Amino acid sequence: MPAFEVLTMGRIGVDLYPEQVGVSLREVKTFAKFLGGSASNVAVAAARHGRRSAVITRTGDDPFGAFLHDALRGFGVDDRFVTPVQGLPTPVTFCEIFPPDDFPLYFYRYPKAPDLEIKPDELDLAAIRDADIFWITGTGLSQEPSREATLNALKFRNKSGITVFDLDYRPMFWESREEARRWYAEALPYATVAVGNLDEAETAVGRRKPADAAQALHDAGVDLAVIKQGPAGVLASQQKQQVEVPPVPVQVVNGLGAGDAFGGALCHALLSGWELEAAMRFANAAGAIVASRLSCADAMPTESEVHALLKTGNGETTDA
Repeated sequence: MPAFEVLTMGRIGVDLYPEQVGVSLREVKTFAKFLGGSASNVAVAAARHGRRSAVITRTGDDPFGAFLHDALRGFGVDDRFVTPVQGLPTPVTFCEIFPPDDFPLYFYRYPKAPDLEIKPDELDLAAIRDADIFWITGTGLSQEPSREATLNALKFRNKSGITVFDLDYRPMFWESREEARRWYAEALPYATVAVGNLDEAETAVGRRKPADAAQALHDAGVDLAVIKQGPAGVLASQQKQQVEVPPVPVQVVNGLGAGDAFGGALCHALLSGWELEAAMRFANAAGAIVASRLSCADAMPTESEVHALLKTGNGETTDA
């Protein structure tokens, strides 16, 4: 079969989102069930843009794990690299929804998440090498054997094609920010693209100002640095070009998953060869669409939906 256009590696789980907005979990009566996990969401987002995508991850050998296989296939994501781990439950994540900017997350990844049991000797290194885009996350570096597997995959790929490091810093998965920075420094030289928000950039390279963080990522070996600044928009730096793109205004329902929509759209834009500013505008708009919806994976937009928002939201369009 042809190589995957987008191959991601990392977290998967079941998202249980409250159907009552603006109240604490203590008061919530009912929940909706969705596929979740950053790497899996990015694969779904890329598939929504028509890209051949797959994810490398692991679930529990339980009904929730079976649900995730069904969901991936339903979204058009290849699940051949998704395997069960005996004795560990599929992770479940709850959130609270307090629009426009407060969405607490509660991860149930105990005693250990199966996606941290990705083992080096189980990787299809040829598929990793041949993928047009290989996407890894910071969470995958937080524990063994996933850490070794992630670093081995990066070293084997050795910057062939586009290799994206989603900085994805989640403090609850690490003993300290300094430990995360140590392992991020191991991975960055093998990435061609780094994507993260201001806090994640500070974790990776010790710089919080967007331009300084971008330069530090370049110094670490990254060709394209993408720094998400929340209400200030996105800064992208590549070679001698730097662009800043404002956010697309929408009424926020649930901000969770917007970053993953941004990631999948970024993959599509990079594979399409669009100019840097057009790519950032497209990715921004994709994230905005998901922020205006309740779910994550189920909310990922198509290319036509993103272009429609760009035309009506700020008068801009992309190089499609």
